[in-house]
Amino acid sequence: FNNAPKRVQNGGWARQVTQADFAISDTITGVNMRLTAGGIRELHWHQAAEWAVMTYGSCRVTVLDAAGRPYVADVNEGDLWYFPAGQLHSLQGLGPDGCEFVICFDDGDASEFNTLLLTDWFAHTPPEVLAKNFGVPAQTFAKIPLQNLWIFQGTLPGDLASDRTAVSKTGRVPPHPVIFRLGASAPAKESKSGDVRIADSNNFTVATRIAAALVTVRPGGLREMHWHPNADEWQYYIKGKARMTVFDTGPNAMTMDFNAGDIGYVKKNLGHYVENVGDTDLQFIGVFKAPRYQEISLSDWLTHTPAALVAQHLNIDEAIIAKWPDNGPGVMPHS
Repeated sequence: FNNAPKRVQNGGWARQVTQADFAISDTITGVNMRLTAGGIRELHWHQAAEWAVMTYGSCRVTVLDAAGRPYVADVNEGDLWYFPAGQLHSLQGLGPDGCEFVICFDDGDASEFNTLLLTDWFAHTPPEVLAKNFGVPAQTFAKIPLQNLWIFQGTLPGDLASDRTAVSKTGRVPPHPVIFRLGASAPAKESKSGDVRIADSNNFTVATRIAAALVTVRPGGLREMHWHPNADEWQYYIKGKARMTVFDTGPNAMTMDFNAGDIGYVKKNLGHYVENVGDTDLQFIGVFKAPRYQEISLSDWLTHTPAALVAQHLNIDEAIIAKWPDNGPGVMPHS
């Protein structure tokens, strides 16, 4: 991300990495956005589904679902949101210092710089049509902006309860929340060397097109050798230092180092592992264009295959194979 140009405006900035920049990433576009306290990402909608993880600060989100039910929520570091394609929404940084987050769209060609914006539609609609549509005089629209706002500095919103009251004209709310507290959720896999937290349509019901795993690896630990059978993995490295090796047919293998702010990408079914090569915790998020998270552990496979068969492949004693982890631990300790 650090090589991507920032689009800077009063109220915040954003940068993105699409397939045009990162050719392998045909399933996901990634966006890194920063909003000031009061900074607003204007009301808009997309042709792709939007998933996001908060990496700093606090943000207020508003959304209207396809059944006309409004939702307003505040999200903090470690939280997610998900807006299905076509659902109108906004984002606003809160005090004291705004927010930063990473957005993923379920389309490698999607662009945050070219979206369906409220101000653009108004500016490209004759005032007399706006007057008919809203049942007010055309003069009402004399001062609308003629250029889109995209990101702009606004005033800090009131308390959350007041905003929720303001939008609940019918009292109807969506049946499932558009936010999920991933960082505070119970790990799906956990060991002394780290953990894996999962958010997909099983526990984050609205996220029907994007699944995610938040992985923490302690110094010296290893995100175990595994692969994902149902989707490519788009990675964003949040903190720490990582080294990943990906194993492909051929055979071909590639090893790369990653630092905070870097993006990785692993095609589905390709074996890989991630080492923490720094002296602080490593944390990254894996995002998948799929309704559910799926993972196959190498050690889980080999320990659920007849030991004699595995031993003949690898020239390793069956008694040693019997000691291998047979529960897909997720993160392995430093030996």
